[in-house]
Amino acid sequence: MATSIQKNGDSQNILAKAPWTDEQGIGMKIYEGVVVTLEVIVLIIKMYATWFYRMYKFFVPNEPKSVKGEIVLITGAGHGMGREMALSFAKLGSIVVCVDINPTSNEETVNMVKENKGQAHSYLCDVTNRSAINEMAEKIRKEVGEVSILVNNAGIMPCKPLLKQTEKEIRATFEVNCLAHIWLFQAFLPSMMERNHGHIVAMSSMAGVLGLRNLVPYCGTKFAVRGMMEAVYEELREDPRDFSGIKLTCICPYIVDTGLCKNPKIKFPTLMKILSPKEAVQDIIDAVRREYNEITIPSSLYYTNQFLRMFPREVPLHFKDFLDSGLEAD
Repeated sequence: MATSIQKNGDSQNILAKAPWTDEQGIGMKIYEGVVVTLEVIVLIIKMYATWFYRMYKFFVPNEPKSVKGEIVLITGAGHGMGREMALSFAKLGSIVVCVDINPTSNEETVNMVKENKGQAHSYLCDVTNRSAINEMAEKIRKEVGEVSILVNNAGIMPCKPLLKQTEKEIRATFEVNCLAHIWLFQAFLPSMMERNHGHIVAMSSMAGVLGLRNLVPYCGTKFAVRGMMEAVYEELREDPRDFSGIKLTCICPYIVDTGLCKNPKIKFPTLMKILSPKEAVQDIIDAVRREYNEITIPSSLYYTNQFLRMFPREVPLHFKDFLDSGLEAD
């Protein structure tokens, strides 16, 4: 005899309400199970297909795209890698917009571009000032055109133990290395979205991949740059509108002789040599033209880091101690 209960005056048969006797419930569960199984199978196929495709592209990379006629804005163009990028893009036929806070060095870069028969324009701007960036952006649109390649290159690097860094130094590091990227995103990304065309390049660092002593705030800003680039990519990818024409590239150099690294420490110079800005920029331009999402300079560090990250934390630390490289305090 079926057991029954009394609730609010109504008699309910427990067996009649059991899930294994509910034909509609059983059918729905079977249907949901089949759908989930098919979704998992499709997911696995997609993951493996993408993996094999990326392995193929590793050995057969994209052909370098043309940047001729593109308007390239480079912050920190007055020296170092910024200057070398301006010269390299100009040689490839780009119209270069040089932005720096130093008028003399910025004008020198523009003159060097023009001496090589390239096109360049000089704009002075404090990239920590959002209003100044917006005013500059409007001026560039009227005088040059819509920026199609944005290179967030400007940066500073106080090098000393955290407890010896002043509040002013720490705030300046985050404003130049991190917040400036956001202000420049907001100023130039909308026009790229309207045209579904553009490329944003962000200078991170190997200090944005692994922590280094004497560079705590700097590491924080460079980790943030990589995170922001990933997040912007996701916003564009998940938007229902088509923004596939906008590319993002994050650059993570190790040590480049730009003048910021005052006291580098290299145990194996042949393995971890200090690069000149010109050498580093060759890899950067190649990464932009091949539309890589992220690169390290040298490239071997990317794969070494990815491999070591699979192990317990102490394992990569042993390797790091073996290399014994970094920056001494200024």
